[in-house]
Amino acid sequence: MFKINEEYLKLPGSYLFSTIAKKVAAFSEENPEAKIIRLGIGDVTQQLATAIIDALHKAVDEMGAAETFRGYAPDLGYEFLRNAIAENDYKARGCEIAADEIFISDGAKCDSGNIQEIFSKDNKIAVCDPVYPVYVDTNVMAGRTGTYDPERETWSDVIYMPCTKETNFAPSLPKETPDLIYLCFPNNPTGSTITKSQLQEWVDYANKNGCVIIYDAAYEAYISEADVPHSVYECEGARTCAIELRSFSKNAGFTGVRLGFTVIPKELKAGSVSLHSLWARRHGTKYNGAPYIVQRAGEAVYSEAGKAQLKEQVAYYMRNAAYIKNGLKDAGYEVSGGVNAPYIWLKAPGGMTSWEFFDDLLRRAHVVGTPGSGFGPSGETYFRLTAFGSYENTVEAIDRIKAL
Repeated sequence: MFKINEEYLKLPGSYLFSTIAKKVAAFSEENPEAKIIRLGIGDVTQQLATAIIDALHKAVDEMGAAETFRGYAPDLGYEFLRNAIAENDYKARGCEIAADEIFISDGAKCDSGNIQEIFSKDNKIAVCDPVYPVYVDTNVMAGRTGTYDPERETWSDVIYMPCTKETNFAPSLPKETPDLIYLCFPNNPTGSTITKSQLQEWVDYANKNGCVIIYDAAYEAYISEADVPHSVYECEGARTCAIELRSFSKNAGFTGVRLGFTVIPKELKAGSVSLHSLWARRHGTKYNGAPYIVQRAGEAVYSEAGKAQLKEQVAYYMRNAAYIKNGLKDAGYEVSGGVNAPYIWLKAPGGMTSWEFFDDLLRRAHVVGTPGSGFGPSGETYFRLTAFGSYENTVEAIDRIKAL
């Protein structure tokens, strides 16, 4: 008789955002007249930029002619896109990243879940707490996290790095040495950042202790402060200890189009084994590449028109973030984030738990956010709101909350 992967049975409940969707659907069915405003999941709402739409149309036309038709994409992705990424995201910032160190994919979520496959089951991971759930859940599926403690909501073989008000919602170097370190800056869910010198400490620590940093830079387009690094490769020595994940979802609105990439420098090795080669093998075996038309759309992100249009789009969402942050502060909430990231992290009022505040906000204001406890134990009593709604809905949602 067949057997299942019993590691999946260790996962508590359903995926965070699936649980939220079920709760909202049930409330909506019971209250069909309620106008629900969703500021929970980090999905964008603004239409694709004109430069991107034009590139999509042109690429679709190419697919309709035999002489310009494209089939399977190259394993790493089309060279035109990898070159654009290398020039604009890395060389322009003084980072030594070559086009053939860039692997095109259909999004950072998939890559952040899949990257653990090239590492031994015996590796111990360290994660920020609170943390994007995919990092932990996919390691649970791989059998790397030990046993789950439902009271503490922690895994026995995971090193948690608390990110609290006292640490400015950024992690400290762990006392127990991990093998894999997951970092995300600007951070999801807290919106926090660290300076280049602080990130350099992590790179130095990883090189000294033989760790690999898995660096999620999905929100780098929202950075507004000068001393906040856009890439881990701005730090000296990062090429021998860091993998970087990037997404087109939040900087260009590709949540429904799907495009991302992972960078693995060729110097990053376990003994004599190149992680670049391992990921290339995995990528070529399990993935057939993002569609040609989508990669052409990605290339348009780096055009002059694309850059200008997307700068306006990011500014639109950050205007929302400012309204949320300032509005909640005026209403007496304890708030952080919203400066270098499209996320606002707030303390639930009146001693409520995260889910109690979720239910209260949905019932009384018809506004949906994300309970902080869903991101880890240090997220309890906190709550995340996103700036990805329309400006009109954002204003209405915050005005409703202020009126409570």
